[in-house]
Amino acid sequence: MKHLTRIFSAALILVFSSVATAEETNPYKLLEDVASETFARIKDQHADIQKNPEILRDIIEQDLLPYIDYNFAALKVLGKHFRTVPKDKIPEFIQVFRQYLITTYALALTYYNGQEVVFQPLRDEPEDKTATVRAVVKEDGRPDIKISFKLRKNTKTNEWKAYDMVAEGISLLSSKQSEYESILRQDGIQKVIDIMKEKINQPITLEHSEEKS
Repeated sequence: MKHLTRIFSAALILVFSSVATAEETNPYKLLEDVASETFARIKDQHADIQKNPEILRDIIEQDLLPYIDYNFAALKVLGKHFRTVPKDKIPEFIQVFRQYLITTYALALTYYNGQEVVFQPLRDEPEDKTATVRAVVKEDGRPDIKISFKLRKNTKTNEWKAYDMVAEGISLLSSKQSEYESILRQDGIQKVIDIMKEKINQPITLEHSEEKS
């Protein structure tokens, strides 16, 4: 599962880390266009990242976060506990969750090793406000991995944002919800915030990329 998480997080980064298609209103076209552009971006910044891996946090915050509905994802992680946690803690939780995502995806990007993401054929923009975009992650020496991206449409701006990935039937958002559910129930939301802050404070290092095997 740890290997899958790396691949899927890296795939999401490949898909969304570009501002060039910010006005794109077709989620299928958005994913395909940004993915192709991002391979070149990572290659261009390789030397700087080798010297200072913390640059990855800036890349994620500036280029990835605009395409992630982290507010919705954070509340989904709270699940039924949204009704019982202190309401004054929810804004803090959302902001910490935002930084947690930045750190998580920055760490995932250290595992990028030329994986190819092949998307389903383009389709017209769906009439519904949700969409599922399917793809396959290809990596030499490993079986293909089927993934899908869950997106929601803002009906006011017509922008599409991702909030979850499903890998071989496993929802990463649901997995995170399950991970924190017992902590929320037994120790409360502050404990979850503290756990996320511990990860946020970890430095970004490229030594993770040496553990891909």
